[in-house]
Amino acid sequence: MENIFTHEYFMKKAYQEAQAAYSKGEIPVGAVVVVDNRVIAKTHNLTELLTDVTAHAEMQAITAAAGFLGGKYLTGCTLYVTLEPCQMCAGALYWSQVSRVVYAAHDTHRGYTAMGGKLHPKTEVITGIMEAECGELIKAFFRERRGS
Repeated sequence: MENIFTHEYFMKKAYQEAQAAYSKGEIPVGAVVVVDNRVIAKTHNLTELLTDVTAHAEMQAITAAAGFLGGKYLTGCTLYVTLEPCQMCAGALYWSQVSRVVYAAHDTHRGYTAMGGKLHPKTEVITGIMEAECGELIKAFFRERRGS
């Protein structure tokens, strides 16, 4: 029997969250947290709605997952996110001790790798899952906002 719970399967869930953000005028980044093939948190950027620069999808997902688990550490969990986390989110992911981060599109300007940030040494990182689709959604959002 084929395992349907692939990285693409969960990234599609994060992509749906990014599309929800797009429709609300938020920068279209979506995130889900998974443990044992079960989504325990799903969210998207809420910076405009909450007027809070820290309300990134990853931050919202960390908080929701920790609440679900009843503890601050996300060991055994995987975060799927449509855009490479920024340095702030990487710091929060570091402290959460999340076991794996899977992100779609690279952020060559504000991503944690470009800014010298790092994740916990035990965190596995996988990139490029649905990179084209997620990257295009971000580009379309900014083209629309800038009128080009």
